[in-house]
Amino acid sequence: MPEPAETDEHDPGSAPVQIIALVKPFRAQAVLAALESVEILGGVVREAMGYGRQKNRLHQYLGSEYNTSFLPKVELTIFVEERHLAAALRAIAEQARTGRIGDGKILILRCHPDYLAW
Repeated sequence: MPEPAETDEHDPGSAPVQIIALVKPFRAQAVLAALESVEILGGVVREAMGYGRQKNRLHQYLGSEYNTSFLPKVELTIFVEERHLAAALRAIAEQARTGRIGDGKILILRCHPDYLAW
């Protein structure tokens, strides 16, 4: 079996990291604007539906009831070098946090540089 490729050409501080941030739709533009100050390798923005602590409560909006089992979210998936991770997380948290239930989540996934191609 062949040995894995040596990663000497990769600086340990530059290993790629995937950040998945689920934010409220009205905060997404502010989060993206804040991330402009961070060096990003690439990313994707998607509409998503979130489920969490709000459970199955019924709410009223413009006179009609709606179920809050799934709330609209925006999923931001970005790739940064590990040395930019703290700045990216700070930018996301500062702009996404409203202090109410449903602010979202931030997931961090380490990527193996030998399996990525840009």
